[in-house]
Amino acid sequence: MIREGRVTVDGRPAHLGQKVDPALAKVEVDGVPLPIRPDLVYYLLYKPLGVVSTASDPQGRPTVVGLVPPKPRVYPVGRLDADSEGLLILTNDGDLAARVAHPRHGVAKTYLARVAGSPGRAALRSLTTGVQLEDGPARALGARRLGEQGGEALVEVVMGEGRKREVRRLLEAVGHPVRALVRTAIGPIQDRTLAPGTWRHLTLEEIRALYMG
Repeated sequence: MIREGRVTVDGRPAHLGQKVDPALAKVEVDGVPLPIRPDLVYYLLYKPLGVVSTASDPQGRPTVVGLVPPKPRVYPVGRLDADSEGLLILTNDGDLAARVAHPRHGVAKTYLARVAGSPGRAALRSLTTGVQLEDGPARALGARRLGEQGGEALVEVVMGEGRKREVRRLLEAVGHPVRALVRTAIGPIQDRTLAPGTWRHLTLEEIRALYMG
């Protein structure tokens, strides 16, 4: 990759045998940052119910930061409501946090919702064409019904942005209030092995995938 000119250090082509300071140098491969700083950490957490997605809570509720190592200090990327569960990234890499959180970078989030009733084609189409909410229009990138039982249905919803309780408000707006909500993927990142309250480090490949969008 170095011979092919695909690697840069601080914006300049790298050369074989070159040494860099991992704490200071900005290394990119194909224009995508390579996270080599030793002080950067990236956790993938399965947030359980009842835990808030903040670093601290004035009401004294448990926080996601309390579920991962205390040092170095990390912050949640985006948020999940206290009554929702699922995957959440915590990191001290501000660049990656901004990339994952901002809709313009195209890092979609996938949710599995258990809803009242069974959304038909019209309701699912409304989710993707757009619904007017109190804070402006909103829509899902994708929505499909996965199954139904006992007067409820499972709906997969893919979102490109993450306004407060947006998935819940969208589904309620089309007549199907959410009974339970789980985030199952952040961009390409999934992990069905994590139990609520557990975490793991993101791999280098996963971090690069998030940077690529």
